[in-house]
Amino acid sequence: MRTSEQYLEDLRSMRPNVYMGGEIVRRDDHLIIPGINVMRITFDMAGDPENSELFTATSPYTGEKINRFCHVSASVDDLLIKQKMIRTGARLSGFCIQRCMGTDTLNALSIVTKDIDDANGTEYYQRFLEFAKNYQKKDQIAAAVQTDAKGDRGKRPHEQVDPDMDVRVISQNKDGIIVKGAKQDITMASYCDELVVFPTRSLTSEEKQWAVAFAVPADWDRVHIVNRASAPRERKFIKAPLNTYGSSDALVIFDDTFVPWDRVFMCGEHEFGGRMALTFATCHRHSYCGCKPAVEDIIMGLIALTAEYYGVEGKPHVREKLAHLAGVAELIYAAGIAAAVESTKTASGTQFPGTIYANVGRRLAGENTYDSWGMVADIAGGFPVTMPFEEDYYHPEIGPLVNKYTVRNPAVSAENIHRLQRTLSDYLASSWAGVWQVADVHGGGSPAMETIAILGNYDFDERKRIIKRLAGIDD
Repeated sequence: MRTSEQYLEDLRSMRPNVYMGGEIVRRDDHLIIPGINVMRITFDMAGDPENSELFTATSPYTGEKINRFCHVSASVDDLLIKQKMIRTGARLSGFCIQRCMGTDTLNALSIVTKDIDDANGTEYYQRFLEFAKNYQKKDQIAAAVQTDAKGDRGKRPHEQVDPDMDVRVISQNKDGIIVKGAKQDITMASYCDELVVFPTRSLTSEEKQWAVAFAVPADWDRVHIVNRASAPRERKFIKAPLNTYGSSDALVIFDDTFVPWDRVFMCGEHEFGGRMALTFATCHRHSYCGCKPAVEDIIMGLIALTAEYYGVEGKPHVREKLAHLAGVAELIYAAGIAAAVESTKTASGTQFPGTIYANVGRRLAGENTYDSWGMVADIAGGFPVTMPFEEDYYHPEIGPLVNKYTVRNPAVSAENIHRLQRTLSDYLASSWAGVWQVADVHGGGSPAMETIAILGNYDFDERKRIIKRLAGIDD
């Protein structure tokens, strides 16, 4: 397994193909470093003997010890531990741990490539196995490159004026394929090792050229990463762990990009496009059942500590909020546990989470996002968004007076209240907060997408049969 330092050195050795702010930047650019720091947690925890059991696993392909973020789940326990690992990691970073996207992509590929081979006699699964073994051996990070630019949302891929609005194969030969198009909203593209590309929707027989899945190194020729970095505000005086973390999201452009056949996992099998998209979505929504409870943990912590520092921890409205949030957090987590327990063993040997439970858990999380953050705003009051600049607290003349009027509960120092209020401001009123609140709604699929998955898989006819029996209705 890699160390976090080895990971950083590997990033520094990559070809510069990341654009940000109108310039080509290196992957260790100061704006990208906060996202890299989140990834470093995943390496450091795997190398820590106290956390090894949670953050490492045994590969079903090689029998070797690997980072669990490189693992393909082979049992119910694997799914349960993955969920717990993600909740733990998200608590440490203060928000999304991010690396689970590559984990869920790997699991989806393991399932669907085998299904395609069984149906068509292709060799995608063997290619996947070789890719996965190398990926695990090198302890790599992959970005899940799924969401197409899509163009006119009222039209299908083959109906677009510009056919490149969804990534497609424009030609192929004995050596590989040439692809063109763009994917957007791609988290950690600027600090991953591999870009794993797959369809974002179901496809028709007219859309075979858009039925493509492949992997290329993130610095591959004719791949352009147009990056947007976000992070909590930098601190000048009151340094804090939260303010060392962040994330990046990118528009990833494939500009007549060559992909060798050994890295192609779907090419023209349109009938499996939707299956690939939904298999990843279910795996990823199961991961969200670990991630989003951690977000609720953070929200509860903000409310509980603010109430204590402000001297109102015993007030009924505070206790009511905490009880509600605890219920939301643990119901989401319970849905993830149920998805693991109700999982199925696929033909490839990969353990696939229960679709209904993964989707209801993720839907509950997305629907409660702004309600939960609104509770923080209610308890925090207005001062975290109107407070003086950090420098004013340390000015030799006005600083003592600013600190004097910062105090709420006299048992708590002005500095600690200032630290909490600065953190509340980061979570509620920074540009980074806006990014992550929207991501909490739409990451892994918006509530509307989970609704579609639930309605498409839930047995409502069985519920009607229950009522018919109880009502004495005989068809």
